[in-house]
Amino acid sequence: MNFERLHHVQLLIPVGGEDQARQFYGGVLGLTELDKPPVLKARGGCWFRGGGWEVHLSPVPDFVPAKKAHPGVLVSGLDDLALKLEAAGHPVEWDPHFPGHRRLYACDAHGNRLEFLEPDEATD
Repeated sequence: MNFERLHHVQLLIPVGGEDQARQFYGGVLGLTELDKPPVLKARGGCWFRGGGWEVHLSPVPDFVPAKKAHPGVLVSGLDDLALKLEAAGHPVEWDPHFPGHRRLYACDAHGNRLEFLEPDEATD
């Protein structure tokens, strides 16, 4: 058995939160919204893909944002992403405690924690 790669990460959103998710994942992050299969489309939510990662957003009635659990996404252009997030009203929290990488945390439109990291050229 070989694990090849992560296919997607699923995050929860409040019922009816799809439009805010679209604004964040499609608008701010620039990911492409995917067409969900009809049987899954009926459940609500939305899926996005871009830059090597895919996120599935699923609505739940008693939504609570993930404040600790999070996807960690490798990026290039971390400073540009930080500026884009902050300009869209999503503050970033820089964290220097991951050897060999620069990283930051931000929250999506529903308060779910996201980690973005970039290899630190100074350690290459």
